[in-house]
Amino acid sequence: MALKNVIGIDHAVIMVRDLDKAAENWKRLGFTVSPRGTHSAHMGSGNYTIMLDPDYIELLGVLSPTEHNAPARAFLENREGIERIAFTAVDSADGAEEIHARGYTPVGPTDFERPVTMPDSTLSAAKFRTFQWPVAEAPGGVRIFACQHKTRETVWIPELMRHANGAKRLRQVLLVAPEPAKEAAHLSRMIDREARSDADGAVAVPSGSDRADFVFLTKAQLSRRYPEVPLTTLAERGAAGLVIAADLTSAEKALGSAGVRSGSGICVPPAAANGTLLAFVTA
Repeated sequence: MALKNVIGIDHAVIMVRDLDKAAENWKRLGFTVSPRGTHSAHMGSGNYTIMLDPDYIELLGVLSPTEHNAPARAFLENREGIERIAFTAVDSADGAEEIHARGYTPVGPTDFERPVTMPDSTLSAAKFRTFQWPVAEAPGGVRIFACQHKTRETVWIPELMRHANGAKRLRQVLLVAPEPAKEAAHLSRMIDREARSDADGAVAVPSGSDRADFVFLTKAQLSRRYPEVPLTTLAERGAAGLVIAADLTSAEKALGSAGVRSGSGICVPPAAANGTLLAFVTA
């Protein structure tokens, strides 16, 4: 039975080495980027968000080393890119109990917040309650957690949800692995969702509701999906990219020379998007 308090992908967390430079890079790709947020001293991190509907992308950087951000720093020693995926939690306390009943010891739930500058220049706060699956449980090399938004109005701000590149929402999270079926089965157990095979041998795991799917595939399979896109910078195992529903006319115009026509859409190679393949497809 699927988890009642976990209802699909909420956002993708992209770890970057230089937070402000990354934000400028994504602005050049046609995204509207939020003002910079700063987390607590305990977390030692800061972020920029790229708000879609009903999900979003988070650019996350380490501002000061702490015990809490040790896994993120270890990730950045090797590369930039998608380091974890968040699910939307209806109730994090109940969600933590649900995964505990399935044999996973949850980390949390934990409450935290960050200041938010609203469009009228007033200062507010974005408040969350999160819980994590154990760090060792990382299908495809990606950590997963769940996020309950207590103040959606300070996160999904209409002015931040309009993008020059026409981006609307996430359709897929792409994960490469030598054994895609094994990794997909791991995630299926963790979230109680049934995997399905795609025509090219990739394995998809629905995240829940109408949210984006996880798609596990080998690096060779990914190359066949996007033959014109250089993928040499990607690891052999780990999250590789995001498929984004968008207006393709707007995407092509906004991306300019950064965009590469491949497959059924327009792509940005990982080297141009902080280690993350971006594939824009028709909304």
